[in-house]
Amino acid sequence: MARCSGVPRGPLAEGTAKSAPRLPEVARHRRVVIRHTPVIHVEQRSPMTIKSDKWIRRMAKSHNMIEPFAPDQVRVSEDGRKIVSYGTSSYGYDIRCADEFKIFTNINSTIVDPKNFDEKSFVDFKGDVCIIPPNSFALARTVEYFRIPRSVLTVCLGKSTYARCGIIVNVTPFEPEWEGHVTLEFSNTTPLPAKIYANEGVAQVLFFESDEICETSYADRGGKYQGQHGVTLPKT
Repeated sequence: MARCSGVPRGPLAEGTAKSAPRLPEVARHRRVVIRHTPVIHVEQRSPMTIKSDKWIRRMAKSHNMIEPFAPDQVRVSEDGRKIVSYGTSSYGYDIRCADEFKIFTNINSTIVDPKNFDEKSFVDFKGDVCIIPPNSFALARTVEYFRIPRSVLTVCLGKSTYARCGIIVNVTPFEPEWEGHVTLEFSNTTPLPAKIYANEGVAQVLFFESDEICETSYADRGGKYQGQHGVTLPKT
């Protein structure tokens, strides 16, 4: 009787008996290196957000943020005249100019010095319409009195009605916990006299709320323009 050697025979046996294919020399000596990238944990915070008309109305009612306050856009005066709009917009508040103005004059030939400002540089005017001379400048104030929350900063932009006439309205930011009437700066960039209408819209205030409360507010550091009333001149 033939003894079984335990070694397969036939075509299958031949394929099995063949040695495994040799890898290229480079592949046989290649080592896989696993790099460990450090994980950086970042604290998740909400971004600084612009506030909506709902928020503006709520803050005006609960915190007297704006006084007097118009909850909607006003485009017509009480006597039916069309006016430059003011009041609450989708994401801002359109402020009005009061009837108090200070107009630059060179009658006294004074030098404009921010550190030592001479009140003689201005002529006071009170009325419904202020006429700014060509290439000149005037100061005014808002009808509204503002009280800014500690977590909020505002940016103010002139209304397009005036911008398209070459009249630039400049307002600096309202800082956290600042309060007062806003001083408005009007520049007439044209070679012609320009009108500013009192008790009508002149600029829009945008409210931005920070992702965290500031350490030091405008009130904390005793800002020099805190609680200002009327048209306020430069201070140092």
